[in-house]
Amino acid sequence: MTITLRAIDGTPIKERHKATCHCGSVEIELHLPSGVEDIRRCDCSLCRRRGAIVASVPLSGIKIIKGEEKLKLYQFNTKEAKHYFCSECGIYTHHQRRSNPSQYGFNVACLEGVNPLKVSGIPTYDGVNHPADIKK
Repeated sequence: MTITLRAIDGTPIKERHKATCHCGSVEIELHLPSGVEDIRRCDCSLCRRRGAIVASVPLSGIKIIKGEEKLKLYQFNTKEAKHYFCSECGIYTHHQRRSNPSQYGFNVACLEGVNPLKVSGIPTYDGVNHPADIKK
């Protein structure tokens, strides 16, 4: 099941929507011409702990407006995915996906004016049994 949203809790999703960390040190512009697409949770060890609801954009769909120097990179396991966090407030903003390196996943809670906890029926992807780990 793929969910695409053009509004979340009454907030319309703009084609170019601003996203920020908690303290405002990092500001990102997301290109969302079709709204928030492929909204989901993941149950891998990192996502379970951070509790984020994420969606995807192509690599060209994220522009860092402010605070690139404040972003810290975290990688684990295969070190293929690149997870970015604000070094000031610790909020996860986005990551380059392991399962699709041509996309960024972004933290829906960072979208200006959005409360992702108001969205029901969000699917959970199986990150414990990651598709890249399945032997062929």
